[in-house]
Amino acid sequence: MKIMSSYFSVGSGWMIPITRALESWNIELSDVMRECDVRQEDFVDQESRLSAEKTVLIMDFCNTFANRHDFSIAIAQAFHPGMFHALGYAMMSSDTLLDAFSRIARYKRVVSNTCTLKLETRGENMHFLMDVIAYDDSGRAVLSHDCIFSFLGTITQFARETLKSDYSPLAVHLNWPKPNYDTQFLNDYFQCEIFFDSDEISLVYDEETLSKQLIGRNPLLTQSHEKLLDEYLSRLDRTDVEQLVRNRIYEMLPLGTPSQSEIASHLGMSLRNLQRRLHEKNTCFRDILEHTRRKLALEYILQSHLSFNEIGYLVGFSNIGNFNRAFKRWTGVTPGVYRKQQRSVFKAAQ
Repeated sequence: MKIMSSYFSVGSGWMIPITRALESWNIELSDVMRECDVRQEDFVDQESRLSAEKTVLIMDFCNTFANRHDFSIAIAQAFHPGMFHALGYAMMSSDTLLDAFSRIARYKRVVSNTCTLKLETRGENMHFLMDVIAYDDSGRAVLSHDCIFSFLGTITQFARETLKSDYSPLAVHLNWPKPNYDTQFLNDYFQCEIFFDSDEISLVYDEETLSKQLIGRNPLLTQSHEKLLDEYLSRLDRTDVEQLVRNRIYEMLPLGTPSQSEIASHLGMSLRNLQRRLHEKNTCFRDILEHTRRKLALEYILQSHLSFNEIGYLVGFSNIGNFNRAFKRWTGVTPGVYRKQQRSVFKAAQ
């Protein structure tokens, strides 16, 4: 099936760093909007979307206008958490960099639907992998090389601002030949070796640094932002039954464990239809419920003002014994031991 180009988009929040980069390059926003057919309504609020093709046009226009090649890096350097909707703030309040990277991989549709993201452990290193979608009719990648530079640079800038250091990845891998222009600006920015003609697009990090706890960690804030993100994704793609089920579970857990029949009824579909649609997504209700409970429990356990009884109640367990058994199945230790371990880790990181 031929996919229409307007289908691919990025969050309008990208206009925040783009506008800042334009100011630093002395380029008028009005000129960019006119030349690239960008309208005010394309970015009037955080839930607007900007077509991927217009993003490509903006970068091409600015590089050509200034006779340079590094506008993508100017965007990355102008990072602002608001560019990722509530996701940016959820990342800033994450427990570790690894936690933040996992969060952006999970919620990447908030940022863009032009690629897939995943984390892969290889030895002592972690690869943050980006797989860009191609148009069905031409096979051309939806994102230009400059757009990819900008995204990888933004992730790097986020890491630096969160760690309050000049921390850089171990390497950057790009799966196309080295351009015929000077790419020293990439080495200068990433401060690591750039591998062109690689088998993948990725940032490589050492797992030890990714696992260090962040000073700005705040589980309560992260949880609040994730609720906003889940609601936004439901509005963004109402056909994503897995996301719809997860949202309903979030809402109903404090009242007890919801049944699959109850969830189906709330979503206005039959039990059989819900089961079929989840099967098509290679998942099932039980797995979504288990994952949701585990995720919430691990977030609540870091909030010292909550008792274990309260946490068990919030994730749908009727008694503390059932919660303790489930928690030990998830982590290998009891809630009390896990909370002590996390306190020790945090003190060591300070």
